[in-house]
Amino acid sequence: MSGLTWRKSSFSSGLGSSECVEVAVSSHHRIHVRESDEPTAVITTVPARWAAFVRGIKRGDFDHLPR
Repeated sequence: MSGLTWRKSSFSSGLGSSECVEVAVSSHHRIHVRESDEPTAVITTVPARWAAFVRGIKRGDFDHLPR
């Protein structure tokens, strides 16, 4: 996954915390997601599925899951 520009979530605490979700978009328009403390474990999806996931988060569809 080299060559990607990773962006941290705006909800990341940033102060050396390992709780950072990072997202990158490849030249083939694939969405890549990783946890900053496991940078080699990357989930890859397409824009339509990523958008559906984000809509679900905003609707609270995952709020019942344990933290």
